Amino acid sequence: MDKNIKILIAEDDVYINDMLKKLLSKDGYNVVQAYSGTEAIMQIDASEFHLVILDLMLPGITGEEVLKKIRESKQMPIIVISAKIENKNKIELLRMGADDYITKPFDIEEVSARIYSNLRRYVKFQNNSVGNEKIMYKDIILNTETKEVYVNNKEVTLTAREFKILELFLTHPKKVFSKANLFESIWEDEYMGDDNTVNVHMSNIRNKLHKANPYEEYIETIWGMGYKLKGTT
Repeated sequence: MDKNIKILIAEDDVYINDMLKKLLSKDGYNVVQAYSGTEAIMQIDASEFHLVILDLMLPGITGEEVLKKIRESKQMPIIVISAKIENKNKIELLRMGADDYITKPFDIEEVSARIYSNLRRYVKFQNNSVGNEKIMYKDIILNTETKEVYVNNKEVTLTAREFKILELFLTHPKKVFSKANLFESIWEDEYMGDDNTVNVHMSNIRNKLHKANPYEEYIETIWGMGYKLKGTT
């Protein structure tokens, strides 16, 4: 990682905020600090970040509200750091769009490792091209050479056509695919309005991804238009 990687720390505890900044600056990141939810949103609106470290108990606008606001338009990794440890809170935050969760008090080395892991996936996804051997999105790793797919560190078995569909989405992350697009791209035949074929394959892919990670959503339906990767704009 280098100084081109920009990280926002949203934490109202000055000691913790400064400690995290010192750690990340030492690792070579460009760090911006915010001490309230309002300030965090102002920073997000003013600049592009590769990762956000977000405390929940922020003054002004809460961390949960900041998370929702970010996910309206941004897809960078968000690591929540909080003293709240109830499992239901973790699940809700993951569903809201958090990528990771660390409880206080935390181990500095663990925080550093999690930041690196989330950044690695995100930066590689941003830089992907069709010719790359591995394509990554969120916690999906798709190997175009071995035809293996891992989700949430679990191997997912896809049929040949399911693999091609997922590969198509990952190599065109911002595109909305109509059913005709998908059918003609994957089946290489003229689309005659056979919605059922596409629907079944899409349902199977979603079910397999959901089984590997029930707290994440990867493909969304754009009503009246088709499908696209969730969280990409």
